[in-house]
Amino acid sequence: MSCTQVLQSKGYRLTPQRVMVVDALHSAKRHISADEIFERMREKYPYANISTVYRTLELLKELGLAAEINIGDGIVRYHARENSGHHHLVCTKCGKMFDLSVEELVPLEKSLARNHGFKADMHHLAIFGLCSGCQR
Repeated sequence: MSCTQVLQSKGYRLTPQRVMVVDALHSAKRHISADEIFERMREKYPYANISTVYRTLELLKELGLAAEINIGDGIVRYHARENSGHHHLVCTKCGKMFDLSVEELVPLEKSLARNHGFKADMHHLAIFGLCSGCQR
């Protein structure tokens, strides 16, 4: 079910502003910040308000439709959960970000459950360190 379908099924109105936030989130080729979403929105709707973007993103997060990530640069970025299925390796020196598949973290998830009785939220994870280029 798409974000707009979930919103409708839960009784939320599909205002033009909400739809623009959802569209920007889904059309982004990478993780996108609220400011970037706002700029895209303003191109079509000059009277847009940044608080609408933040409220909509918060709602999408609460409903499990969006995820956020902070890669340590002070900017929170978002992506649609249906575009999920990956984690990130983030270089703390150069800032490059590499995708990491969900399958690669299954052993860690199982180990945490087995050894610590801990059910980890493995939906969206960033692991910080140095990329091969910065280790030289």
